[in-house]
Amino acid sequence: MNAALKHRIVRPFQNRVVNPLAKWAIEKGYAPASYALLETTGRKSGVARQTPVGNGLVGEQFWIVAEHGARAAYVRNIAADPRVRVRIRDGRRQVWRSGIATALPDDDPRERQRWLGESGPGRASNARAVRMFGSDLLTVRIDLDPQ
Repeated sequence: MNAALKHRIVRPFQNRVVNPLAKWAIEKGYAPASYALLETTGRKSGVARQTPVGNGLVGEQFWIVAEHGARAAYVRNIAADPRVRVRIRDGRRQVWRSGIATALPDDDPRERQRWLGESGPGRASNARAVRMFGSDLLTVRIDLDPQ
């Protein structure tokens, strides 16, 4: 299926069904630790926007492979304001970590997914879903502020 058609089919379903359910599950602590919440600042509204993503925490960096590349709203928000926060599970509690996000168009997103899939439980299944539903993969790295 071509990328534009896949994007037109998948994105509305994700935005209206999958993401709201995933966001609710993460906020309530029901989602597995392999998921996280990314908070960006809306490029037009200036309002905080939260998007469920795979938990890509590795050391002091957080990695995301954006399913829809530069067309993803959160990637466009990052281009306008790279300060972000991620909500991740730390044991049984959830914590917010701030950092600076950078899109990496020269990084190989499929290789990054393979690497991330090996870095923690549940991450391989998230990587498979991103590859299946994604239309134009793009790697995003968040350099987290010191704790």
